[in-house]
Amino acid sequence: MSSSVSPLAPKNVPDMPVIAGIRLATAEAGIRYKNRTDVLLAVMDKGTTVAGVFTKSKCPSAPVEWCRAKLKGGGSSKKGLARALVVNSGNANAFTGKTGRASTALTAKIAAKAVGCSESEIFLASTGVIGEPLDATKFDGVLGRLAETAEAGDYLAAAKAIMTTDTFPKVATATVKLGKAKVTINGMAKGAGMIAPDMATMLSFIFTDAPIAPAALQALLKAGVEDTFNAVTIDGDTSTSDTLLAFATGAAAKHGAPKISRASDPRLKAFVKAFNQILANLSEQVARDGEGARKLVEITVEGAKTKASARKIAMSIANSPLVKTAIAGEDANWGRVVMAVGKAGEPADRDKLSISFNGIRVAKSGARDPSYDEAQVSEAMKAPEIAILVSLGLGKGRDRVLTCDLTKEYVAINGDYRS
Repeated sequence: MSSSVSPLAPKNVPDMPVIAGIRLATAEAGIRYKNRTDVLLAVMDKGTTVAGVFTKSKCPSAPVEWCRAKLKGGGSSKKGLARALVVNSGNANAFTGKTGRASTALTAKIAAKAVGCSESEIFLASTGVIGEPLDATKFDGVLGRLAETAEAGDYLAAAKAIMTTDTFPKVATATVKLGKAKVTINGMAKGAGMIAPDMATMLSFIFTDAPIAPAALQALLKAGVEDTFNAVTIDGDTSTSDTLLAFATGAAAKHGAPKISRASDPRLKAFVKAFNQILANLSEQVARDGEGARKLVEITVEGAKTKASARKIAMSIANSPLVKTAIAGEDANWGRVVMAVGKAGEPADRDKLSISFNGIRVAKSGARDPSYDEAQVSEAMKAPEIAILVSLGLGKGRDRVLTCDLTKEYVAINGDYRS
C-alpha cells in the first residue's frame, strides 16, 4: 500500500448506507502487513443469494477454485446461497499447491464455526504476493471475534482492509426503486497493478438488499462486467486471483420489492442500470489508481468492422508500453498509436485512419492533420485525463476502454514489491 494517494483519486467519497442483512468487520491478522487491517469478514443473513465471475487464468488461486466449486453447489444443497465472505490482503494464496487448498478449507471451517453455517456457504478471496503459503491458523480466533463484533457497516473500512498497492479505498453506492420498494446497491473494489481483467477484476464485492435469485444475479453480473471491469487495463497482466462476487440479501422484499427470478424481468430495468453504473464506477477507480499513474486515459475506437474488433484494437493501444510512456511524457505521439492499431491483427486501413488527443485531431486519412499545431496539442496533453479517439473508417463497430499512463513509479513499485 502506497503512502501517497493517487492524484487521480476521486475528490469525494460517497456516504455508504447500511444494507439490511449485511454486517461487516475488519481486523489485523498479521498476514503480511504490520499495523494495518488485512482481513475482512462480511456476514450475511440466511437466504442471501450469491453470484460470481473469476479470472480466466489457467493458474488460478486456491480461493478462486474454492468459490467456483461452491457456486456450482459442490455436492451441497446450498447452491447459490452465502452466509459469509472472508477476504485477506497481503497473500494471494496462489501457486501454493496442496498447502493452498488446505488453507482455504481451514479458513472456511473457522469462518463457518464463527458464523454458524455450512462451509459451503463461505466464500473466500485473497490478494497479495503469489507463491507464498498462507497460514490460515492466523484466522483462528480472529474470525470468531469479527463475527461477534460485525455491524451493519463501515464499507470504507472494509475497502481499506482489502488494499495492497492501492493508494485509496474504492467504494460506490446507488439507490433505486424495485417495485414499491427502494433497494440499495453498495460496491467495493481493490486493484492497482496486475490489472487486465478477464471476466472479473482484482477483487470486487457488490451487496444489495434486492430479492434476486442466484441464476438471475449470475446473468446480471456476467453481462455487467463486459463493458466495465473487462474494459480496463493497467499493465496488460491478468491476475491469478480476479474475483467479483455479488450478494443479494432479499431484505427489501419485506418492503414491497418483488422477488426476481429472471434477469430479463422488465421490473429490473432501473436496477440493472444502477448495478452497471456501480461496476463502471469501481472499474474507473481501479484505472485511476493504476500503480504510479498520473493520467487517466480513455481510448475510444470507432469505425471498426465490429465492436469486438474495436475492443481488440483499443486494448492493443491501452496495453502498449510505448503509448503509455508517451502519455506519461505528455507527448501526443500518434505514431505509437498507429503502431498499436497495426499490430492488433484486426481489419484496419492505414489511409483511412484518423487520431485525436483530447478532441484535437492530430492525424487524418493516414497522415498528419494539415491543421496540426504542436503547441496546442502539447498543452492539451498536460491534462490529468487524456482521451484518445481512433477512427478507422471501416464500419460501425465502436468500443471504449480505460487505462493509465506508465511512469517510473510503476517500475519502482513492482521492482520492490516482494522486498
